[in-house]
Amino acid sequence: VQLQACGGGLVQAGGSLRLSCAASGLSFTRYSTGWFRQAPGKEREFVGGITRRGDIRNYADSVKGRFTISRNSAENTVYLQMNDLKPEDTAVYYCGARTSDSNLQYSRYYKYWGQGTLVTVSS
Repeated sequence: VQLQACGGGLVQAGGSLRLSCAASGLSFTRYSTGWFRQAPGKEREFVGGITRRGDIRNYADSVKGRFTISRNSAENTVYLQMNDLKPEDTAVYYCGARTSDSNLQYSRYYKYWGQGTLVTVSS
């Protein structure tokens, strides 16, 4: 199983980026997916998640209204669209996959992780 996260980069405040998480060896229709981020010196924090059926999406309060998770089942890829980016969004972003839809916000329940992609937002 491999998760490949990509799409990070340098963007000015107010800008947008779309991150992708492509999976091989598993189907996102059978695994719920979470996006997390980790800023330097801070713990990994939940950004958002999508259930296996794709019918429920949860977001951290800090990104609600700005970030959107979507999924392309045919391509087995989950996306994180990030709009109105702020300097405090700067972090390495990770995608994770797990078999249960509950408690998506807890990183310890995730079985598989991507390698992370760096997002830097300049002011």
